[in-house]
Amino acid sequence: MKTLDRFAEARGDRQYVNDVEAARILSVSPQTLRNYRHRRLGPPYSKRGRMIRYLISDLLDFMAAGRIDPEAREFEVQG
Repeated sequence: MKTLDRFAEARGDRQYVNDVEAARILSVSPQTLRNYRHRRLGPPYSKRGRMIRYLISDLLDFMAAGRIDPEAREFEVQG
């Protein structure tokens, strides 16, 4: 969470971040985010002209959606 705290301090009260900041939060490259947008994958974003912005809460929700809990055994591994 130190990384997210650092971003919170840097952005002040802003709720939106640009694609470079979003990529840092998600630990991916800006090109990966571009690929996500092109393929209609990834977190929701806002676009005005050529400007792309991400809500920080959407980025956090996107990360949480990919969370895997090994303790929650929804399926049984067959060998």
